[in-house]
Amino acid sequence: MERFMEKDLKGAGVKIPPPVIFILFMLLAHANELLFPIGITFAPVITYIGLGLVMAGLILLLSLLLQFKRVKTAIEPWQPTSSIIKTGLYKYSRNPIYLALCTIPVGLGLYFSHVWLITSVIPSCIGIYYVAIRPEETYLTRKFGDEYIRYQQQVRRWF
Repeated sequence: MERFMEKDLKGAGVKIPPPVIFILFMLLAHANELLFPIGITFAPVITYIGLGLVMAGLILLLSLLLQFKRVKTAIEPWQPTSSIIKTGLYKYSRNPIYLALCTIPVGLGLYFSHVWLITSVIPSCIGIYYVAIRPEETYLTRKFGDEYIRYQQQVRRWF
């Protein structure tokens, strides 16, 4: 029990902040565009949809940050969690923050007609799964036990 309490002080032990993973893959996507350009230009209406996706993602991130503040638990996955959030978007997805982060490269890719940027979401999600989601789920199961297991059974990981 003492060993768990020590680990609880560190949270899920996520070493790389999840937004950094998205940023790194977006930078790799930009490098791919420089090396292997895909000369597609999206219609203006698509660029506006892209801008809307970016705005929606940022608004979602802000609202989720405020939700974490309201329940007084850490949003950073390397900090201890005081409770499981099951309301708002968390009724539908166990990872709405990561979904919101996905909207930003897709939206920017649509806005700038940058196919590589859009596709950067795929390796970002794979990276997020291994770097953040798996350790978070292990930590939350260890800390909250049956409560978190029931939540996992009721709510999908992504959407």
